[in-house]
Amino acid sequence: MRTSFNIPDDLLDEFDDTWQAEGLDSRSRGVREAMQEYIEGHTTLEDIEGDVVVIIAFDYEHEAVIEDIHNVQHQFQDVITTTNHIHEGEWCLETVFCSGPAPRVRDLTYRLRDFDAVSRVKLMLLAEH
Repeated sequence: MRTSFNIPDDLLDEFDDTWQAEGLDSRSRGVREAMQEYIEGHTTLEDIEGDVVVIIAFDYEHEAVIEDIHNVQHQFQDVITTTNHIHEGEWCLETVFCSGPAPRVRDLTYRLRDFDAVSRVKLMLLAEH
């Protein structure tokens, strides 16, 4: 399907520089990937049913909340398959790979967002079953 868009020149130039630097084959490929990421980013947790595969990325103040984070991860070990943890100064950056029932992953995401010392929690939906 062909379509057209009205896009400011400076935004289009920046987009072209980005997809070319990433080594994509065409602008169309870049637009398709951008559209998919937009849809994924705007899918609400409440709309997801069944089993899912997701990555949850979050950052937090290490000393303020590390014990609580570990406790939550143990409570959700039925859906957490892998974690990755790095330090950035006083902050920790963590990714949690999950697979399982959407309501359970949703609860984990909301629990992580409950902590004041957690700055951001981002969820990337990889698959719905």
